[in-house]
Amino acid sequence: MTGISVVVPTLGRPSLTALLAALATAEPAPVPVEFLLVDDRRHPAQELPVPPGIDVKVLTGRAAGPAAARNVGWQAASHEWVAFLDDDVVPDPDWLARLHDDLTGAGPHVGGVQGVLRVPLPAGRRPTDWERVTAGLADGAWITADMAYRRGALAAAGGFDERLPRAFREDAELAHRVRQAGYQLVQGVRTVTHPVRPEDRWVSVRTQRGNTDDALLRRLYGRDWRTRLEIPPGRRRRHLTVSAAGILAAAFTVPALLTRRRAWSAAVSAAAVVWAAGTAEFAAARIAPGPRTAREVTTMALTSVAIPPVATVHWLRGWVRWRGARPLGSAR
Repeated sequence: MTGISVVVPTLGRPSLTALLAALATAEPAPVPVEFLLVDDRRHPAQELPVPPGIDVKVLTGRAAGPAAARNVGWQAASHEWVAFLDDDVVPDPDWLARLHDDLTGAGPHVGGVQGVLRVPLPAGRRPTDWERVTAGLADGAWITADMAYRRGALAAAGGFDERLPRAFREDAELAHRVRQAGYQLVQGVRTVTHPVRPEDRWVSVRTQRGNTDDALLRRLYGRDWRTRLEIPPGRRRRHLTVSAAGILAAAFTVPALLTRRRAWSAAVSAAAVVWAAGTAEFAAARIAPGPRTAREVTTMALTSVAIPPVATVHWLRGWVRWRGARPLGSAR
């Protein structure tokens, strides 16, 4: 191995400072390391905060999401191995040295080596829903919070799929194509810390935009797309049922009030019961493992009402938009 390229796509979040400071003071690797920072801000107002002690090459992204930014990074990389880091992680002091060990221990059949992700949770209380979601990253397969690939494997797979514009599934989808190209993926020992960033109570609703990407993956890989991409089961069908029940309850209310017929009233009641039961089950499943404070319970109740219809709308948008989509590299 003649060297390693480290690629960090960024929107200039405050967490970038801690990441670059950790890399600047880390135990060096025994080979040259180049640091490529891909500035993916749409309208940069100021320079990125690069600390002294680290030589960073800043590249201009296309403001099209982390998949596109990583493509800019690895295509500009000089070395055989390209290690991707997210801008909200903090590498351990020996991260560069252990990264070198991970990569030198990888045989020619290995196309990618994943790092270990540590998510610190608060002591003395149960984690909130958002904290548990973030902690779930530690069990994710081939996530690019810390993932190194051979440049040749990335080229063979066609790079990241830029139709996936969010930090959501784009890494799992790439990993699938790298393995299809004939490479193996393995787990390394280097470690980064992923702090839980502060968010408002509506973050779980905003993240439902990822259902648009899920619809694309369903188009690309069929019914078993979750199994093929090593993604845990979701609640899409339950959300669809709850959403449909809510719509029917609202729609049946008008004729029930106008006609006062028992059949319409019964239809409203039945649909309302399904909606209420589904919403209550969803909220209870999210409240039970949490701290159960007044704020957390209120947040879970409100967002459990909003998530099913929002998730369903995003899924349907994606299902319509991506009809006829094919995986990268497939015959057109």
